[in-house]
Amino acid sequence: METSASYNRQEMLHVADAVAREKGIEREIVLRAMEDAIQKAARQRYGQEHDIRAEIDPKSGEIKIFRCLEVVEAVENEATQIRLEEARDRNPDAQVSDILVEPLPPLEFGRIAAQSAKQVIVQKVREAERERHYNEFKDRIGEIVHGIVKRVEYGSVTVDLGRAEGVVRRDELLPRESFRRGDRIRAYIYDVRRETRGPQIFLSRTHPQFMAKLFAQEVPEIYDKIIEIKAVARDPGSRAKIAVLSHDSSIDPVGACVGMRGSRVQAVVQELQGEKIDIIQWSPDPATFVVNALAPAEVTKVVLDEEEGRIAVVVPDEQLSLAIGRRGQNVRLASQLTGWQIDILTEKEESERRQEEFRNRTKIFLDALQVDETTAQLLATEGFASVEEVAYVPLDDLAGIEGFDETKATDLHRRAAEWIEKENLRLEELRKELGVSDEIVDLGGLNPAMLVRLGEKGVKSLDDLADLAGDELVEALGGQISLEDANNLVMAARAHWFQDETKEEGQA
Repeated sequence: METSASYNRQEMLHVADAVAREKGIEREIVLRAMEDAIQKAARQRYGQEHDIRAEIDPKSGEIKIFRCLEVVEAVENEATQIRLEEARDRNPDAQVSDILVEPLPPLEFGRIAAQSAKQVIVQKVREAERERHYNEFKDRIGEIVHGIVKRVEYGSVTVDLGRAEGVVRRDELLPRESFRRGDRIRAYIYDVRRETRGPQIFLSRTHPQFMAKLFAQEVPEIYDKIIEIKAVARDPGSRAKIAVLSHDSSIDPVGACVGMRGSRVQAVVQELQGEKIDIIQWSPDPATFVVNALAPAEVTKVVLDEEEGRIAVVVPDEQLSLAIGRRGQNVRLASQLTGWQIDILTEKEESERRQEEFRNRTKIFLDALQVDETTAQLLATEGFASVEEVAYVPLDDLAGIEGFDETKATDLHRRAAEWIEKENLRLEELRKELGVSDEIVDLGGLNPAMLVRLGEKGVKSLDDLADLAGDELVEALGGQISLEDANNLVMAARAHWFQDETKEEGQA
């Protein structure tokens, strides 16, 4: 009989070893799962209300089953508690809150108990397997993996990665790309998540970094970090732009990525189903970078607006369609690559725009300063855009304009100052008519025109201003204020809320 028990114990250890090897998980996890299974079977045998534990000796395979009882002064639950006096009959050293362990006889597994135990073991092993898959792949986000297509459902592709499965959703596949069961597939791991049905490994063939990693596989200089990929923009399956920088002045980054007779870039193009790739030299200078990004179109002039994050690009009339690209593809990808909003103008459009700006500025000076047309045009030509600029520019700068002298400059200063004073009085009256409170004026940081604009937008009290977010205030003022200044104004408007709360707490 002892020999049979010994055989069963050894067989249990052999099973644990086999399962651990097959599933790639630790032997201890399998033994813990077996203990849980025996525990469940024992509770079915002796009653679910009992606190029954099971232990398997990892060396001998011996199974111990015991009941745990908490030592208490007064018993409330006989299944899990024992009185101190009774406990001391069994163990003279017993104290309140101790756990008394009571051995139980070995368990004979019936068919139902064995089936239940098997389910517990399978479940625990599956959970351990899922945890191993998650831990293995969560550190591989950002890698390219190879796999075999296992099944295709509703356009999504399930990929066998060897010890786990990944999924390429329909929108992560290239357009017109189809796979069948058994096909080999390369994809980029962009996310790994824990979910109820196990860890989900999300793969992509449209992700910009998939292209970057493919180049790293084809171009040794990228792998060795001599060449760095600074940015990637893709219209998957159609066209892409990739910006590269060389950390070695003797190596041309564009040439290295193209390869001999285009061999390196062609390998990437074939993997991406013929996606056209523009390889661009990255530059720290935004204007140069944007010009490079718009290739193959030629650019004649660039005007940056750093506050707005926009850049106006002027191209020859015949280059407009090339710069924009089919359905705006070229300029859209260049914008994604550089991070700048790009406005494309032809030389003719740019000339017309300059002339329109010149006419508008000239009219402003004619109306506000009551000067002759020649003087107004001279001010516009010199780059003055507003009456305020004329009023506050140093007198010497104004007198230095060709055709002006100190007397003329002084007169312009005076006229500009008078106009600003009249305009401020007009705006102040309008501000009061609109009902914008003096409390907002007292905050500072807002000129009369801004205050009127707030009134027109319905922002009339401190609370109205305090209810805005910083970006909403910037938008309400038409971008005439920075986000930092807007946030400071909003916080200043909210200050009275905190003062009111403090007063209420003091009164309470």
